[in-house]
Amino acid sequence: MRKKPVKEYDRDVYQPVILASICTGEQTAGFQNIHTGQFHGECLISKERDLRNFQKQYGITGEIKKIY
Repeated sequence: MRKKPVKEYDRDVYQPVILASICTGEQTAGFQNIHTGQFHGECLISKERDLRNFQKQYGITGEIKKIY
């Protein structure tokens, strides 16, 4: 079985975050520009597996910050 290549993102400009809705509880994993605060969504998180796949896809370890 071949390993999928890890996708890259500019760690000097972006940080991985989860955008969570206070009203609906919907969560979207993506990246926030450290300088501007702009959020770029990558995938909807409906199950814990979705978050694990996002982390694996981008080689992210540890806790991911939540923003509201």
